[in-house]
Amino acid sequence: MSPRSASVNEELRRRSRERLLQAALELVSERGYEATTLGDIADHAGSARGLVSYYFPGKRQLVQSAVHRLMHRTLEEALEREPRTEDGQELMARAIDAILGLARDHPVLMRQHMAGILQGEGFMQCVEQRRLAELLGETVARYRSADAAVDYPMLRAVLMGAVYAALVPGAPMPVAALRSELFRRYGIDWERGVPPDAEAPDETCREDLSRFFAPESRGTGRGGGRADGRAGGPATDVAGQSK
Repeated sequence: MSPRSASVNEELRRRSRERLLQAALELVSERGYEATTLGDIADHAGSARGLVSYYFPGKRQLVQSAVHRLMHRTLEEALEREPRTEDGQELMARAIDAILGLARDHPVLMRQHMAGILQGEGFMQCVEQRRLAELLGETVARYRSADAAVDYPMLRAVLMGAVYAALVPGAPMPVAALRSELFRRYGIDWERGVPPDAEAPDETCREDLSRFFAPESRGTGRGGGRADGRAGGPATDVAGQSK
């Protein structure tokens, strides 16, 4: 039997990484962060336990990458849904709704994500983070910001603040109220984007996440990046700033 080609090996590695990311989201959503082990994630993904460390230094890095993938792909879907548009206000409305929707629909994952980035390690660089930063940066540019270098970090900050406010245990702010304030800030009519519906019925994510982890190669897409999931450009933090 002839040895596998380099391209075949790269595709197998990419698929293994995809399965680990998907498994991390599914298990943490069901069990919580503390109750989910790296061994659990590897078993759920059908991967060898030793393979996890090939891609991720530890559980926190894996889970952060997985949540950044959920955020990146949710935002991408929102920005590109039909009818496609280049209208800056509509794109900003869709971006706000996508991020607030994550807090509403995936509270366990997003609460863990917010808690994780406040730990000593802070934001951990990964290709998923870079793609998310690029999409938000593009949204600010299409909104026709007068100074995107200033306005992008502010958008990131107010979105993070809104997510935090929506997830505070015991005193959460309603998503609709947060949306109203953000739309007022950016001069967006309420009817733009996707106005929020009822709150999620419980803390369990019931959405099928498999579409965010398609087994076939997705190519670079709008966010760029390598097929094996490793960054193809300069490393950035969540604000898109080069390191």
